[in-house]
Amino acid sequence: MVIALGVAWILDGLEITIASNAASLISKSEHLGSGSVSFSVGTIYLLGEVFGAILFGYLSDLWGRRNLFMITLGVYLLGGLLTAFTAGDGMLWVIYLNCTRFVAGMGIGGEYAAINSAIDELIPARYRGRVDIAVNGTYWAGAVLASVLTLQVVNHLSAGEAWRFAFLIGPVLGVVILFVRKNLPESPRWLLMHGRAEEAERAVKEIERHTLDTGGSLDEVDREKLLEITPSKQIGFLPLIRTLFTEYPSRSVLGATLMITQSFLFNAIFFTYALVLTKVYGVSDHDTPYYFMAFAGGNLLGPLTIGRLFDTIGRRKMIAGTYLVASVLLLVSSIMFKAGSLNATTQTVWWVIIFFFASSGASAAYLTVSEIFPLEVRAKAIAVFFAIAQSFGAFGPWLYGQLIGDGADHTRLFYGYLIGAVVMATGGLVAALLGVDAERRPLEDIADPLSAARRSTANLGETIRRENPGDLRGAPPPAPS
Repeated sequence: MVIALGVAWILDGLEITIASNAASLISKSEHLGSGSVSFSVGTIYLLGEVFGAILFGYLSDLWGRRNLFMITLGVYLLGGLLTAFTAGDGMLWVIYLNCTRFVAGMGIGGEYAAINSAIDELIPARYRGRVDIAVNGTYWAGAVLASVLTLQVVNHLSAGEAWRFAFLIGPVLGVVILFVRKNLPESPRWLLMHGRAEEAERAVKEIERHTLDTGGSLDEVDREKLLEITPSKQIGFLPLIRTLFTEYPSRSVLGATLMITQSFLFNAIFFTYALVLTKVYGVSDHDTPYYFMAFAGGNLLGPLTIGRLFDTIGRRKMIAGTYLVASVLLLVSSIMFKAGSLNATTQTVWWVIIFFFASSGASAAYLTVSEIFPLEVRAKAIAVFFAIAQSFGAFGPWLYGQLIGDGADHTRLFYGYLIGAVVMATGGLVAALLGVDAERRPLEDIADPLSAARRSTANLGETIRRENPGDLRGAPPPAPS
């Protein structure tokens, strides 16, 4: 399950690294400016992720996690293939490239909503944090893979051939994963919430059987945790958004802030990394993958090494700490950059250290929005906050592309780095004030299902019924499952 689902982040990391590496190649072969290239391969891709997260997040809660695994991956494959075969001249070529990048982004955006839901619903509570963070961190394994392939293959091609071949790498990997995913089970929680209790029971029995057969043990069921569930109809996005920010205001502010701040910083830095290396520090296009490998390695190492601390020390302390440490380090490196004390190597060393912490915090942001809201709307809630975050994050590559310009003026980019430091500090402070102590707690203890009999008086389901009577079944309810 971890391999089949975790590939979503590997593909996104691979795709964004390829895009960042290919930006200078496209700029050179197609004679486009830095801002234009960053917008096409970065901003448009992120906007596609926003649309895909909303669309497929809705469908994931409606059709099930497993069905969407296959659909979203198929959409990504289509977009990647079309990007590699972009044709036309002038403005027509740019429009075609933008459209294909949008489609590829749609597929990956949908992956986030469906897959984060499935991982949280299938992983034991005591391990949920470290597993989710580690899987999110495999984004950077994709970045390392992209850098290696760029060095071994892409750099041996002409600029025009190189960027096209680069965009084919992701779809090739995706085709292999299609065959792995078809054997995955549906989430028992989702099945139960849609009245398919017998299927849910079979899925749980299979998990229990496998646990015992492999030498594991099963705890006694706590009868006080019993929930009566009434299967509910689909809830629309507008009533969901309105209700989340009225019934769960602090959690919604927390989720939005964590997602926005990490998205802005990562997209701004990573999508323009190759431009900084080539235009500010004069690194050859063929050598940029070496720097990407180091940068991605630091990002991957963080979640894999300190991810377990989010389950032991706790969510609130670790998220706030990683965000604030990254902010302070970015501030120090920005001052050194302004003073001209950095070169391509030392700048990369600083970013490796900064994003060792920032990557762990960013992975925990996805974990947070996937575990603090009710089961029936989990995928849509992820989609909402992902869309909000990427809408802001999509602005980052364009802004930093403009600040880089021809690379001669360091002052403008210095202010861009200061903005990034302030943004991350904001995320850390909000996490310290509003963080949810969700470590080692079952999902139903963190947020009761909307249709559960055991619920607090602050009843999200009742609010939605009052505002949108057709969204959830009213009385008399069907027999509980």
